[in-house]
Amino acid sequence: MARATASTLNVAPPREGGEGVVPTLAELVALRSVAAARRLPRRARMAGAGRAPSPVRGRGMEYAESREYAPGDEVRHIDWRVTARSGRPHTKMFQAERERLTLVVADTAPALYFGTRVRFKSVQAARAGAIAAWVAARDGDRMAALRGTRAEAPVTPAGGARGALRVLDALARWYGAPPDNDDGLDMALEHAQRVLRPGSRLLVLADPANIATVPDRRWPALAMHSQVLVLLPVDPLETDPPAGPLALDVDGGRLELDLGSARHRQRWLQAFGDPLERALARLPGWGVAAAALPSNGSGDEWLPMFSVPRSVRA
Repeated sequence: MARATASTLNVAPPREGGEGVVPTLAELVALRSVAAARRLPRRARMAGAGRAPSPVRGRGMEYAESREYAPGDEVRHIDWRVTARSGRPHTKMFQAERERLTLVVADTAPALYFGTRVRFKSVQAARAGAIAAWVAARDGDRMAALRGTRAEAPVTPAGGARGALRVLDALARWYGAPPDNDDGLDMALEHAQRVLRPGSRLLVLADPANIATVPDRRWPALAMHSQVLVLLPVDPLETDPPAGPLALDVDGGRLELDLGSARHRQRWLQAFGDPLERALARLPGWGVAAAALPSNGSGDEWLPMFSVPRSVRA
C-alpha cells in the first residue's frame, strides 16, 4: 500500500491505527441512516417495469408470511404451527419470484488499497456498497454480492436486514486487505451476468484502470435488462497531484517523485487521471451510469443515480 506523506500534502491522511484504512462492520452498519433519510420509491405497477419490487406475495422460494387459509389455497402450504396456535387454518405465503435483486460487484484490485485523503479508496468502496445494501433493504430488494475469484462463493441473495448484513460482512472482509486470489473484474462481471435477472439492479465498485480490462460487449449485455451503476473510487492525489516534489511511503520504503516536471506530471496523469476520464466518457454509451467516488467525499453523492426508475426490456 502507498500513501503520500502528510508533510508533503498538508492534509490529514488516513490513520494507520485503522480508521480510514480498514472498513469496520460497525462503520458500515451505521450507514443505515443514509438509506433511512431517502424517500422510498414508488412501487412498480407491472412486472419488469420500474425499479421497485412488486408487493405481490406469491409461491416463490423464500417464506414471507402466514395468513388465514382461504378456499382454493393448497393444503401442502398450510402452516401447521400457526394453525395450532391460533385454532384457525393458516397458509404460508412466499416471496414472488419477480422480487427485484440488487447485486454488488466488488473489484478487489491492489490499486484500491491506497489513500491520502481521509480514507483509503477501498474503505470508500466498502462504504458505498454498504449504503447500496441498506437502500436495497429499504426498497424491499433481495441483496447479493460477489467479487472476481474462484476461491470464494458469492453472497447468496437474501432480503431485509439479514441480507444487508451478509453483504456488509463480505465488504468488510474483502476491503480489509488486498485478497491474494483476485481473478479480475471481468470474471466478476461474467459471474454477475449469469446471476442477474430482468429488472435487477447492479452496483459495480471498480478501479478506473480495470474498466479497460472488461470486453466492450460485456457492458451493454449487463445493461440490457438491468439498471447498472459503476462507481469509480479515486483519491484526489491521483487526479490533482501537487506541482512539486512528492514523497510516498511504499511498502515501508520511501519514494520521491518530482511532479514539478511537466513530463513527470503528464505521465502521472496518464496513469491515474486518464483511465477515470475514459471510463466516465465510455460507460454511458453502453447504457451504464457511472460516477467518480472521491475518497474524501461523503460517499453517497451517487444515490440519485441508483434510485432513478428506468424501464427495462424483459
